[in-house]
Amino acid sequence: MTSIETVRAGSPAGSRQVPAVRLAGVTKDFGPVHAVRGIDLELRQGEIVAFLGPNGAGKTTTIDIILGLSRPTTGTAEVLGLAPREAIARGLVSAVMQTGGLLKDLTVRETVAYTASLFADTRPVAEVLEDAGITAIADRRVAKCSGGEQQRLRFAMALLSDPALLLLDEPTTGMDVEGRRAFWSAIRRDAEQGRTVLFATHYLEEADQYADRIVLVSQGRVVADGTGSQIKSLASGRTVRATLPGADPEQLTGLPGVTGVDLRGDTVLVRTRDSDAVARHLLTHTDARDLEITSHGLEDAFLSLTGDAR
Repeated sequence: MTSIETVRAGSPAGSRQVPAVRLAGVTKDFGPVHAVRGIDLELRQGEIVAFLGPNGAGKTTTIDIILGLSRPTTGTAEVLGLAPREAIARGLVSAVMQTGGLLKDLTVRETVAYTASLFADTRPVAEVLEDAGITAIADRRVAKCSGGEQQRLRFAMALLSDPALLLLDEPTTGMDVEGRRAFWSAIRRDAEQGRTVLFATHYLEEADQYADRIVLVSQGRVVADGTGSQIKSLASGRTVRATLPGADPEQLTGLPGVTGVDLRGDTVLVRTRDSDAVARHLLTHTDARDLEITSHGLEDAFLSLTGDAR
């Protein structure tokens, strides 16, 4: 019986699934620093959830609490109906971190086999190598593997215990386009079997494309939680893009509803709450051409909701 099936059968509510993660009123203080300021979060089993936020938002601290590496100052944290450390001890949770954890003189296969020896019960080594897409490099020494290949090796190691919850920190760092596509295909197959995946990434397009749900945190609190489309809809306004040599940014900034103007060579980008008015002005009062109006994307929502001024 796999870990995922065990979680379902062992649910305190009988056939009803317990949440994969439940955080209620969680805070975490480090002396005078309030890293997490009251997070309420529930993840359903089988979800792929992106956990996004600027540096210092409280993402790492929250993940540490889920992994049992840190205890909340106040509030409660449960993983699959258990205390985080108990869920870890039962092999129900695995994590793939961005760096560390590899012995460079071992081969890929030896690394996975060695890790398997640390567990009482694991999936076959050949099976997890196949799932991680690294069978072809199984006899290659870790030192000779690229950054993306090493990251897929960490993924294979995390799959050994057949975890019900998988936490990923920047999972596709160093991977090429084909590697990323293969990785996320494997993640999707796992989710369809009931595995829950929570991942942190700086690749916003990846979160938008692959996550069922996006949780956005800022200053230790959840500021948005929903699908990619729902998050993007929270960023009000649109961007008007046009070719306009010699554009006057001060004049455009003074138009009603304009919230920002960027010049990129002969191209001007106007962020506005009234795109029709900006378009009429550009077409009737300037020599603008090649005009486009686009809705704000996930990056715009991210910057707007987190107050990141980069």
